[in-house]
Amino acid sequence: MTRTLTTILLAFLAVPLYADVTLKQTVNGKGMGIGAATTGTTYIKGHKMRSDMQLADKVQTTIFDLDAQKLYVFDSKKKEADVWDMAAFAAELSKSVDTQNMKVSLKPNGQSKTIAGVNASGYDLEISVPASMGGSKDMSMTVTLSGPTWIVQNAPGTADYVGFYKAAAEQGWIFSDPRAAKGTPGQTRAMTEMYRQLADTGGIAYETNMQIKMSANSGGNPLGGLLARIGNMTTETTTQSVETGTLTDAMFSPPADYKLTPRK
Repeated sequence: MTRTLTTILLAFLAVPLYADVTLKQTVNGKGMGIGAATTGTTYIKGHKMRSDMQLADKVQTTIFDLDAQKLYVFDSKKKEADVWDMAAFAAELSKSVDTQNMKVSLKPNGQSKTIAGVNASGYDLEISVPASMGGSKDMSMTVTLSGPTWIVQNAPGTADYVGFYKAAAEQGWIFSDPRAAKGTPGQTRAMTEMYRQLADTGGIAYETNMQIKMSANSGGNPLGGLLARIGNMTTETTTQSVETGTLTDAMFSPPADYKLTPRK
C-alpha cells in the first residue's frame, strides 16, 4: 500500500513545463492507514525532465529523457542509477492495463481561485480505469480518480507543457518509478491519461485534489473487495512557484562517476 501511494505522489510531482523551467510543489497524501507529505522540484529543458523528490532523509531523483526513451532513477545517498528502457517497459505495462475501457472526463466547473499569486480556473476531473494484479482476470478491479483541479492559463512554459504531455502520452510514458508502477499499472496509466487531458485545456494544473477509489469488478474478487472495504486514498498537490531560466545539460543525466544498472 505504501508503494501504491508513493507511485501516485511521484506522478503528481512530475508536471513538466519543459522550456528551461523550474517548478516547486508540495504533495500531501493519505489513505489505507498511511499518510505522506513531501516536497519536490521539477526541472525541464527541451525533451528532458528532472524531478527531485524529498523522501524521508533522502532525495530521489528521476530523469526522463523522452527522445532517448530512457528513464534514470537514483537517490542522494548512492552513486548508482537504474536505467530503464521506456519503450520496452511501456509495452510490458500495457499487458496488465485495459486502456480501451478507460474513461476520462474533464469539465470546467465555473469556479476560480488564486494560487501562487495567479488566477486559476476550476475543472472537475474523473478517471476510471480497469486494472488487474499480475495480468490475472481473477484479480480484476476498477480504479477511479476524481476531484477538482485548478488550471492557470498563459503560465510560463505552457506551450511546451502541452506539447510534451501529448507526445509522452502517445509513446506510453509514465511519470513515476517503474518499480512501483509495476505494482499499480492501472493507476500509473490513469495518471498519464490524466496529464494528457489536462494538457488539452491549454493551461497548467496549479492545484489538484484527488480521491482514489478501488472497487471489485462485477462478479467480484477477493482483492478488489478487500481494497473497497479498507478505504480510499486522497492526494493534494499544490504549486508553490514556477520560474524560467537557463538550466545546464548536466542536470539531466546521472553524474559521470555513477554506476549505471540496466533495468527491465
